[in-house]
Amino acid sequence: MGDKWCILIIQEVFWGINTFGGMLEATGVSRGVLSNRLKWLQSVDCLRKRDAGTGQRHPVYHLTRKSIDLYHSSLMAVVWEERYYPPPASGKVHLFHRNCSHNLVTRMRCGSCRQPVHGRDVSYHPGPGATRDARDKKVRRRSSLSAADVPSERSVYRNLINLVGDRWTANVIALAFHGLERFDEFHRELPVATNILSDRIRFLVKQGVFAARPYQQRPVRYAYTLTEKGWDMFPYFLSLLQWGDKWCDPAGNGRPMCLTHTLCGENLHGEVVCSHCGEELRAHHVDFTIGSVPVWVE
Repeated sequence: MGDKWCILIIQEVFWGINTFGGMLEATGVSRGVLSNRLKWLQSVDCLRKRDAGTGQRHPVYHLTRKSIDLYHSSLMAVVWEERYYPPPASGKVHLFHRNCSHNLVTRMRCGSCRQPVHGRDVSYHPGPGATRDARDKKVRRRSSLSAADVPSERSVYRNLINLVGDRWTANVIALAFHGLERFDEFHRELPVATNILSDRIRFLVKQGVFAARPYQQRPVRYAYTLTEKGWDMFPYFLSLLQWGDKWCDPAGNGRPMCLTHTLCGENLHGEVVCSHCGEELRAHHVDFTIGSVPVWVE
């Protein structure tokens, strides 16, 4: 799911835009790219296509259980987006938890100690499913079309998509959570061309996700450390990691990465919960709207 067009398509189908023409208009993507991504999302069981029925002119696409389970990562994406790119009133997302009858702000806590989860309080070790990254070396540059240019008014975390909707940019951020800081360290872990890696790191510095500090003068070399804006992406990445652990292990090899919450010493499982009652959130228990304040907001 490290592709911005796939993320945008899932987001549009979630909002009910489920025809090829509707998604084409909403995303601004080319017909060829949209067709390619729809086929891929079907191949990995994130979308199902249904032929046009009675009274319908075109086939429609529906979310599956697998893609509905991306709900927690979507909630964490909205939290980050609204913190660093506050939307106008017309773009504000309002959430209402039916189970406690209150409007809410989502947060992530540790499932063991119930304390808030922060990336600085996590340690890592390889899990039973750990492997080396064996993808072909990447030589193409990022898409020239920014997610900020997507016409849809329902793209409620477009700035985050602009950062994580490229697999190498997302991989670099993920490695920074593990404590990697130097260009050579990133390059050792990723099968990516040096010019592409340099482009992604410069982009992250420009976006305020990384801060660059020199650690050597002749020649000048920099270490790249996460800013608060970068660290605050951790709940989004953790929820996506947990989704992958559940849905992307068909061979049953086990988790590729095990996380420990250093505050309590237990295995970390992040829970996305209601800020009012503390209950873990489920998609079918939450009402939502964008824009004007709905009648159910207190």
